[in-house]
Amino acid sequence: MQQQQIVKFNAYQDSRQSNGRMQYPYPNVVGVHYRVGKRIGEGSFGIIYEGINLLNNQPVAIKFEPRKSDAPQLRDEYRTYKVLSGLPGIPTVYYFGQEGLYSVLCMDLLGKSLEDLFEYCDRKFTAKTVCMLAKNMLARVRSVHERYLIYRDIKPDNFLVGRPYTNHADVIHLIDFGMAKYYWDIKKQQHIPYRERKSLSGTARYMSINTHLGREQSRRDDLEALGHVFMYFLRGHLPWQGLKAASNKQKYERIGEKKQTTPIKDLCEGFPEEFAVYLNYARKLGFEETPDYDYLISLFSTALKNLGEEDDGEYDWIIKMKHRSSSRPSSTNRRTPDGYQTPRASAAPAAAGHSGAHAIQATNNASTTPALASGGGGELSATTPSHSKTGTALHPG
Repeated sequence: MQQQQIVKFNAYQDSRQSNGRMQYPYPNVVGVHYRVGKRIGEGSFGIIYEGINLLNNQPVAIKFEPRKSDAPQLRDEYRTYKVLSGLPGIPTVYYFGQEGLYSVLCMDLLGKSLEDLFEYCDRKFTAKTVCMLAKNMLARVRSVHERYLIYRDIKPDNFLVGRPYTNHADVIHLIDFGMAKYYWDIKKQQHIPYRERKSLSGTARYMSINTHLGREQSRRDDLEALGHVFMYFLRGHLPWQGLKAASNKQKYERIGEKKQTTPIKDLCEGFPEEFAVYLNYARKLGFEETPDYDYLISLFSTALKNLGEEDDGEYDWIIKMKHRSSSRPSSTNRRTPDGYQTPRASAAPAAAGHSGAHAIQATNNASTTPALASGGGGELSATTPSHSKTGTALHPG
């Protein structure tokens, strides 16, 4: 039912497009003073447009989600952003409300995703860049954990740099909290209980082994998924990519089996040993255990030192952009790859389609087989309809 609704919604949107701008039945101004511009992204639960704050000319991203969606995400995502408000690298939300048939969220317009920049750098980052990214990505996830939330969908598509030519252009941001969830029961003042036979939630390429095994996620699973992202950046390809199977369920099982049977030593061979140390640490964490974030961040400071490098913010894409700019006529100089990458709809695939990723979202029924919401083979992530009490930021259970 959810799949049919998504397809119908997207087709209806497409039939009302003209020169990239949104047509009625949507308003062209929302929240009194946010003008809706061109369409810039699309996810399983809605469409994203670039917009402008008419009061100060500030660019914004505007998400639209049908109010009659079977699995509404936007209100919970808005509430999660409010919980995380003020944290470094978390986009600011300016407006949430109901506009006609849709829920609308206005927030910071950001720059490219790490997946986009990875593609720009020919799908390989240097160890220096990955170490610097690791420190920043860990800092983002740590700050989320310190607000009693786990993210549950770690992937390069959801980490974005700032908008070009702003004072946060090179800040690593974390977006899309449609799958975030409290790991701490605030009323009971205790950690959520360990459970098994849970449906998959997250992105299959990066999710932890425990998630594949149907175990309740906690902070350790975000950290393990980060480790898989780091190795993806270093290697350009993970051993469990490209596996074939008769069904999505079998594919996810094969991915999980390959993760379990790939020794960390082999996965990390040829790269700074700190990456293997990190993954071993993450996989040995207890369900309720608080990670030593300072220690983990220090691993990558040590790795940089051993490489003879400094954390100077000179990422691979910046070096490449400078090199390309210096070799072009001044009229074509530009600091970033063309275009913006923006906060996406919950569980959205990459707008540019580089990764083919869609997120798997749990339902209340642990035996439900995840189903793809859109193309991409389900290798990275897949999406199932989610009950609002299980894949959102505001429900501890």
